[in-house]
Amino acid sequence: MTLTLHATDLGRLSVSHPVSATSAEVGAAPAATFAANQPADASSDSSAAEPRSSSALPALHAHSALFLDFDGTLVDLVEDPDAVVVPSGLTTTLQKLHTRLGGALAVVSGRSLQDLDRFLEPLRLPLAAEHGAQRRMAAAADAIALACPDLRDVVRSATVFAAANPGLRVESKRSAVALHYRQAPHLQAECIRFMTAAVEATANVELLHGKCVLEIKPSGISKGTAISDFMKLPAFKGRVPVFAGDDTTDESGFSVVEALGGVGIKVGAGATLASRRCAFPSDILRWLAQAESDSVLGSADSLQQQLASP
Repeated sequence: MTLTLHATDLGRLSVSHPVSATSAEVGAAPAATFAANQPADASSDSSAAEPRSSSALPALHAHSALFLDFDGTLVDLVEDPDAVVVPSGLTTTLQKLHTRLGGALAVVSGRSLQDLDRFLEPLRLPLAAEHGAQRRMAAAADAIALACPDLRDVVRSATVFAAANPGLRVESKRSAVALHYRQAPHLQAECIRFMTAAVEATANVELLHGKCVLEIKPSGISKGTAISDFMKLPAFKGRVPVFAGDDTTDESGFSVVEALGGVGIKVGAGATLASRRCAFPSDILRWLAQAESDSVLGSADSLQQQLASP
């Protein structure tokens, strides 16, 4: 697995169960419900794995920088990645938030830049695609490629491997190759062996493990490095970063935003470095829709006050 975690990060990893708001709670609460991670010194008994508290996802403020994963965060995961359904009103909400945050909103995804533009059209946002290897640093900027390793042999061999194993799907991107096994989960071990061997035979790449997908991508580039680079730009610099994602591929991003004094939001179950958690993409959609209103997008000090609260 390519996710690099330092010893201090490993101490912060925790497993908690997502808390889903009921329909009654959605009407009463100001935002989606999350389960806070237990502290690193929690005991190892079964009760320690349960979330110790829950509250609302943090309100965005005028000095927030917002980073959003796509699959599993803004849209539900589906068996066929090309068949995702973009929720009604999402592009309008994102456009308004992008404007209200002074351009400090970016989508950070493993998808190709072309896929993201297609699903979000006519909206054009800052993007970090293919786990940060392809980027558009501002809405009006041209796309740039940080790395494009030669993956032709990987594509050829993966295509043959997938053809021999029904249910597998190869996705060739500009800087990466993904092997999807969501429709053949029983082949996970074989897929890992195949992709590991492909990485060992290819220069300057690494293997990334996601939800029912294995991806060979450029070494040293991640969602975390992408967010770090965004935070150096004028539109983002000096803001408090907030990043929502659902997968192990998002952990590098959580590590960066938490280190910068911001908030990582894990969508769904699983060990994470994020300090906040919600259950479903629908929770994120409600949170974003509410952040669009004046009553939620509060003062510059509001998020810092929330982070300082016990």
